[in-house]
Amino acid sequence: MSASPNLAQPAAVPHVKPGMSRTQKLLFFLTAWLICLMPFLFWWNTWFGRKLSDQQLTEYLHDTKKPRHIQQALVQVGERITRHDSTAKQWYPELVVLAADPVEEVRNTDAWVMGQDTSGAGFHESLLKMLSDPSPMVRGNAALSLVRFGDATGRPQIVALLQPAHIVSPESGRIVDSDRPGTAIHQGGLIAKLQYGNGQLMEIRSPIPGRIRSVAGTGANVAAGAEVAVVDPSTEQVWEALRALYLIGEAEDIPSVLPYERELPDISNDVREQATITERAIRERTK
Repeated sequence: MSASPNLAQPAAVPHVKPGMSRTQKLLFFLTAWLICLMPFLFWWNTWFGRKLSDQQLTEYLHDTKKPRHIQQALVQVGERITRHDSTAKQWYPELVVLAADPVEEVRNTDAWVMGQDTSGAGFHESLLKMLSDPSPMVRGNAALSLVRFGDATGRPQIVALLQPAHIVSPESGRIVDSDRPGTAIHQGGLIAKLQYGNGQLMEIRSPIPGRIRSVAGTGANVAAGAEVAVVDPSTEQVWEALRALYLIGEAEDIPSVLPYERELPDISNDVREQATITERAIRERTK
């Protein structure tokens, strides 16, 4: 009689994986917690909506190592002004000083904030000086804010906000990489990379937010001063410019307004309507 297979062969012992030690479990949960925490901390430190105390506002306005802190504080000072919060006045001297800050984004935000209170000491004079800023966005924001003061000095800068940005090559060279036409781009966004000289690379960026109308393709050779790209201004920029010209526009500005009524593609109905209203207001005012 043959032996039973279960008796003739030893039963297989299942392999049991050793469990994690307490230290390993703690490390695992700590790592998972940090993975979840890091995005939150990044958001918390970059979100402009996080309310700052008076002491934090003062500290942030003087934090020259972190321009985004200055911007965040400026935005919240602007919000206090729009709420008619008198505590905002304590930072007005800082706003005047920041009009000459070396960081473009800070000056740009500052120009907007100073336009929220036409009674601010030194605001009007600072905004007039900012009309000569090297940045087209700062000049435009300063001009828009001046309209609130009843000052049309910045009208040429406002009309310029309706114009596309024609970006030229600072050096002769070859385009080694470029974005595609139709791509939305923010201010300072990378449009193309230029190889020049002995193989050096230069980044060509957009001076305005908007949408790329045209750009030199990869491999194209360009001369110094030649056009590399054209960027149409963003909807928000056009909208604000049209609203300002509704109030201060002259007859000579109408050719800059007309394309937004019918000629340009991808224009929202709101912008087309505002362009039509602006043209009508200018014509009635300049009869």
